[in-house]
Amino acid sequence: MWIDIASIVFVCVTMNHLGLVKAIEDKIGYELPVFDCVKCSSFWCVLVYTTILLHHIIAPLAISFLASYLAIWLELLEGYIDTIYIRLYEKIFSDADNDTIATDSL
Repeated sequence: MWIDIASIVFVCVTMNHLGLVKAIEDKIGYELPVFDCVKCSSFWCVLVYTTILLHHIIAPLAISFLASYLAIWLELLEGYIDTIYIRLYEKIFSDADNDTIATDSL
């Protein structure tokens, strides 16, 4: 169950982070406000899943609130990883471009 919940949160956060929610909205022609927010999408998806699985509401509510809170931190982590990637990409390819220019001028 916990792996499923972690997977749901990861999918909700990463789908939003990569811009897939925006692409879906552009394709269908209207906004999906619940899925635009990682907290909201994580909360509702986990709530539906745990309610179906556990057949009551108190524990699923607590688990869903925890999942939505953790989604914020996962989104922050993914943003930080993006920042590191962009810095490395710029460093590698700007150095490669400078080497190419220097080699071409010889």
